[in-house]
Amino acid sequence: MDLDLKKHLQKLEERHTALDVRKSREELDQLLADDFFEIGSSGYFSNKKECIESGVVLTEMSLHNYEIYPLSSDIVLSTYYIADITRNRNTLRSSIWKRIDGRWQLYFHQGTITPMQLSDAIKDIT
Repeated sequence: MDLDLKKHLQKLEERHTALDVRKSREELDQLLADDFFEIGSSGYFSNKKECIESGVVLTEMSLHNYEIYPLSSDIVLSTYYIADITRNRNTLRSSIWKRIDGRWQLYFHQGTITPMQLSDAIKDIT
């Protein structure tokens, strides 16, 4: 596995979950691919336009167990665990990142609420 790519994508993923980035239309516009879509942990579908115009959920989150699975030289699946401190709930997440015009952009994202606690999630990975 390409550790530099993993670190780079993890930093982008952490930006995607950071409050300051989530509040910024400009930052989201740069991070999300034009044809981005997601299935939120709420069960609702949204696209880039909706995320930028309506905003995204603003909560304090911490990211754990980040892994990547290259699907091609320009497409990577990532998976991770989020501890949502604000809403006191946890989610398992997956994202598809695509290299578009020489830079990595978030193409797809999905969150699934889990009863798993952080201590359990870390045990399951190791």
